[in-house]
Amino acid sequence: MESLHYFLGFLLLAARTQLDAAKRFHDVLGNERPPPYTREHNQLNGWSSDENDWNEKLYPVWKRGDMRWKNAWKGGHVQAVLTSDSPALVGSNITFVVNLVFPRCQKEDADGNIVYEKNCRNETGLSADPYVYNWTAWSEDSDWENGTGQSRHNIFPDGKPFPHHPGWRRWNFVYVFHTLGQYFQKLGGCSVRVFMNTANVTLGPQLMEVFVYRRHRLDYVPIAQVKDVYVVTDQIPVFVTMSQKNDRNSSDETFLKDLPISFDVLIHDPSHFLNYSTINYKWSFGDNTGLFVSMNNTVNHTYVLNGTFSLNLTVKAAAPGPCPPPPPRPPKPTPSLATTLKSYDSNTPGPAGDNPLELSKIPDENCQVNRYGHFHATITIVEGILEVSIIKMTDILMWVPRPDNSLIDFVVTCQGSLPTEVCTVISDPTCEVAQNTVCDAVDVDETCLLTVRRAFSGSGTYCVNLTLADDTSLALTSTLISVPGGDPASPLRMANSALISVGCLAIFVTVISLLVYKKHKEYKPIENSPGNVVRSKGLSVFLNHAKAVFFRGNQEKDPLLKNQEFKGVS
Repeated sequence: MESLHYFLGFLLLAARTQLDAAKRFHDVLGNERPPPYTREHNQLNGWSSDENDWNEKLYPVWKRGDMRWKNAWKGGHVQAVLTSDSPALVGSNITFVVNLVFPRCQKEDADGNIVYEKNCRNETGLSADPYVYNWTAWSEDSDWENGTGQSRHNIFPDGKPFPHHPGWRRWNFVYVFHTLGQYFQKLGGCSVRVFMNTANVTLGPQLMEVFVYRRHRLDYVPIAQVKDVYVVTDQIPVFVTMSQKNDRNSSDETFLKDLPISFDVLIHDPSHFLNYSTINYKWSFGDNTGLFVSMNNTVNHTYVLNGTFSLNLTVKAAAPGPCPPPPPRPPKPTPSLATTLKSYDSNTPGPAGDNPLELSKIPDENCQVNRYGHFHATITIVEGILEVSIIKMTDILMWVPRPDNSLIDFVVTCQGSLPTEVCTVISDPTCEVAQNTVCDAVDVDETCLLTVRRAFSGSGTYCVNLTLADDTSLALTSTLISVPGGDPASPLRMANSALISVGCLAIFVTVISLLVYKKHKEYKPIENSPGNVVRSKGLSVFLNHAKAVFFRGNQEKDPLLKNQEFKGVS
């Protein structure tokens, strides 16, 4: 009997030794085994327990710092990037995406092979071999196609065979996702996407780990590990965007009085879990206007007083959820023997609840539960520039006309607070292509009336956007303006030229008059002599000489010309 006990003990010890030697998923995927309380979880749909065995011979396990990591990938290291569309409302699907980032000049081609990009130089220069990994050639040289190869090598770490989806032979990476003590295996290319239902996920932040292996002929080599935190919540993820017409910076939650603010509610529901739910929005704007309930996700509200206000929003949705447990049945009275026999003899149904079909009825699982989401913000209402208008435009006449430039004055007025800056954007007639932008500081009085002078290069039609701004607000107005042509014969240019010509002629006549007056003043005649006639004649001769210089065409009509000719003859 004692020898039998020794034999049984030996068998138990051998079994335990073999059990301890086998690698489990939680040994490979977790650096340290989590505490027991974190392993108490519900089963995830389509996932397996990490208590399963891991095929370490086909999928080797390397610890951090192992020298074999240096040769895990040709030409460098591969980085795995894990993202998710967290946070997820409990019961909805959460999506995880893993993208592989290859070393420089490497990419995946249409056949799933890793190739070098053309004309791309890495640290070793251009590669003569177009392939980094030619898995297509490896599969042709291996026992890929026969049954033996399928069962021995085309399997996951837990021994399950690869799914033979269309094009599965082009997928040469194996991804193992691990969370909440469970794992999910997937065959894919350089990018994979995994969906996980959160109905049985514990609320709060959770950790997702992903391990990536690449094919190496008939074996697999670890190339990357990555982890990321995702969140599951029973509160509807709600975000609110706020915008206002003349608000300069909507992100500072400072807005303007007497202008409507647009509140747009965004519910984070990437898996469309709430598509068929009735959603209500209850607003409290904090300005004693009461509660506002709407089924529309967009609402406008105008604050008529300055100050700080507390904005609150509650979102309510009837979402799919677990059904409540059925109420306990009251104990049934035990029927008497006579009643039982009578029921049997008359072939009539027994008391309520005794029907086998009624007892086996499955409760309706399409239940709904109210889910809520909340948003809170503190907003500040201040005075602002409410409106700006151009009331007059004037073309400035320049003393020296420049055919390639025109100056125009814009007389601008505004309402609300006083601006501290004015900006002008001159664009093409469609107001889309900006040609010139000028901003200037301004200092205006309470009437808010200012003149803005801007230059236009060349003739044509321009779109002018004029903006007045202060620290918190800005107001914009636009207009189309036609600038006269640069042709000197244009009416505006001819008017300028005429004004300049008249001015020059007036200056010329003034100079001549001064010269004549000076000449006359220098001549001093002799008093009380017959020379008075000569004086008059001398002045007449001088004026006629001046006339002959400037009006040569009329010399033959001048009587002094005959006298000159007569003297010449004598």
